[in-house]
Order: sequence, then C-alpha cells, then structure tokens
Amino acid sequence: MSPQTRSPRITYLSWGRLETDGSVFKDARLYPGGAEEWDWNETGTSHDAGIQPEDVEKLLERGATVVILSRGFHERLGVAPETLSMLKEGGITAHVAQTEEAARLYDELRGTQKVGALVHSTC
Repeated sequence: MSPQTRSPRITYLSWGRLETDGSVFKDARLYPGGAEEWDWNETGTSHDAGIQPEDVEKLLERGATVVILSRGFHERLGVAPETLSMLKEGGITAHVAQTEEAARLYDELRGTQKVGALVHSTC
C-alpha cells in the first residue's frame, strides 16, 4: 500500500486528544490518505443519537473499505442502527469498540487495508 493511500498512524491517544503524524484532534475522522477533525454538528451525531450514516459515508467516499467506530473511553457514544444497517448492506466490514481498543485495531489494520475510523477521545 502506498503512503498516499495508507491511513495515517495514531501517534498518541489520551483523554480529549488524538495525534497523528503532524495533526492534533479531539475527535478524529481518519481515512486512507488523511485525517481531519470529526465535527459531530455536521451530521447530528450525539451520545444518544449515536454515530450517523453520514459520518461513515465520508469515510467511504475517501476510500475506506473497513470501518472502525470508536464509542469513547467509557463507551458512552452510541451508534445509530441505520449506520450499522448501511454498512452491512454495503458489505463493509465494521468494528465497533471502546476507544483504546478501536485505536489498537485501527493501527493493526492500517498497513494492510484501506481502513477508516471515527475516533471519539472522551467519554
């Protein structure tokens, strides 16, 4: 996999902070070739409403074929049922995990797969 299509490496993760090579985020959208702040207000994501399909669509548009959804350090962020249905119907492998486990899995997969992740760095 070329450096241009490899998903960025997570270099540091702690409560409220995620770092990749050269960038710092509170909540991050990571995808093949890049990373950006994940702004929940864009799609209506919230702890109760959960991660919305539109959040995941942005990963797929950027080439992700495997998706990791981080639920927070204390797993307080939900995942909307429609999001999981959309991924299943599209044949996309999805992993939903606690933040540290999600980051570990992401790091494991990023060298061999086109992985995208939504990482919530607090609750």
